[in-house]
Amino acid sequence: MYEVYVERAAENDLKHLPTTAFHRIIPEIKTLAENPRPSGCRKLTGSKNDWRIRIGEYRVFYEIDEKTKAVRIM
Repeated sequence: MYEVYVERAAENDLKHLPTTAFHRIIPEIKTLAENPRPSGCRKLTGSKNDWRIRIGEYRVFYEIDEKTKAVRIM
């Protein structure tokens, strides 16, 4: 099980989303605690720990820290 942290900039971005998109994205972010590499996720080129998932027309960028078992939403 991983801890999921949302950076302040990402939190502000989430606050400005339409309500329907917000309620669609938050459950997907929560599932990253159980499986930080779900099907359809992509590793960002040029980095060791950065990934992204697509949720509809939105993309969530995050970093996985294996040492501390943490997922940081950027």
